[in-house]
Amino acid sequence: MTDTVRVRFAPSPTGFLHIGGARTALFNWLFARRHKGAFILRIEDTDTTRSTDEYIEAIIEGMRWLGLDWDEGPFRQTDRFDVYRSYADRLIRDGMAYHCYCSPEELEERRKEALAQGKPLMYDGRCRDLKAPVPGVAPAVRFRMPREGRTVVDDMIKGFVEFENWQLDDLIILRSDNTPTYNLTVVVDDVDMKITHIIRGDDHLNNTPKQIQLYKALGYETPKFAHLPMILGADKARLSKRHGATSVMAYYEMGYLPEALINYLVRLGWSFGDQEVFSRDELIEHFSFEHVGKAAAVFNPEKLTWLNSQYIMKSDPARLAELVIPFLVKEKIINEEASVDLAWLARAVVTLQERAKTLVELASSLRYFFSDPASYDEKAEAKFLNDKNLPFIVELRDGLRSLEDYSHDGIEKIFTALVERHEIKLGAIAQPVRVALTGGTVSPGIFEVIGIIGKETTLRRLDKAIDRIRSINPV
Repeated sequence: MTDTVRVRFAPSPTGFLHIGGARTALFNWLFARRHKGAFILRIEDTDTTRSTDEYIEAIIEGMRWLGLDWDEGPFRQTDRFDVYRSYADRLIRDGMAYHCYCSPEELEERRKEALAQGKPLMYDGRCRDLKAPVPGVAPAVRFRMPREGRTVVDDMIKGFVEFENWQLDDLIILRSDNTPTYNLTVVVDDVDMKITHIIRGDDHLNNTPKQIQLYKALGYETPKFAHLPMILGADKARLSKRHGATSVMAYYEMGYLPEALINYLVRLGWSFGDQEVFSRDELIEHFSFEHVGKAAAVFNPEKLTWLNSQYIMKSDPARLAELVIPFLVKEKIINEEASVDLAWLARAVVTLQERAKTLVELASSLRYFFSDPASYDEKAEAKFLNDKNLPFIVELRDGLRSLEDYSHDGIEKIFTALVERHEIKLGAIAQPVRVALTGGTVSPGIFEVIGIIGKETTLRRLDKAIDRIRSINPV
């Protein structure tokens, strides 16, 4: 076996890339990058009734969005059926596999009998020592599992796990239609691809002793194994759709940043001291299986959202401006064909990114930068857009209209002069103006808002608010 670390992520394309699969891919990727090895993407699509090209593309899309680049692949198992059959033939020739002529109906009947009698649900081995084929019956091929001794899995996370060989079934490696099964294909692929470490979910642990015996029968060295603990929902049941989104790209749609999801996934089972937030380089530097726990991890959506808000807060506004555009389109704030000044949008983003938990929230908060408020918050309008505040709004509008230095300092001077002239607090004029410009009482600093939306838009919205007040309370 090669000294270079070689790992693989091998999803079945029977669905989208989900959280558990993404964490498995991430741990493989980190281990490869930590040891300057190779990360291989393999598509295990032998289940032709459920595997689709759409799901393959979705898995690849999810990997790319997360930034989990691979060094080789993607390889598809359906391109390698002849290879698997040649290995099955070799096992038959070496006496390590045999033809089984039992029909599915017969096997099901024996299963029911064993269940009724409280016996193990295993193949009874009646074809194991057949000397001649059964005419007219297309056989499956079964692996001849040893009956004596134990198979020991030396796991990098769980330690030594022992299995009694008599409890291991003579598994089918080729179906009667000549298609290979999972346990054969995975071993053959890992041999041919020179995989050194197999990192996967612990739901595969029961397959591992069978695969170890296949390695031995073929005369190959067994890779090292690491079985990751499961991810559970808050109710400690296996994570599923009822706990919320499980598809990786669903988190893209909800406005999460890929680096936030990566950071959260790695902390589902792995830790490094008390550190919570990691850069990608830090993850590569510190990752090891010594710090992976044995217990199942609990998925906490609130923690992920908090972490996402931290990444948004610290992100480059120019990058956020680019990332938020699809969400502005989705929220119908801009048209898909709209041309947006990214430098201007970045200025607006700066004022909001400390408050936004997701890109969806950020996009929604940006609405008033792009369009006049369709209406005013009812309570805010009653409290701030009224006869009492009308003179202040008119005076401020006139001051801004004559303002030549339309900068933060210039805008602030107009407000300061008005406040001092009427001996009022800044809020007494800032809140009415905020409602007039945004439709509500919550926004970034009013000077920033006025500066970003620009002079023409500011004057138009103030005129609209003035007209609204006068129409409700005509002189």
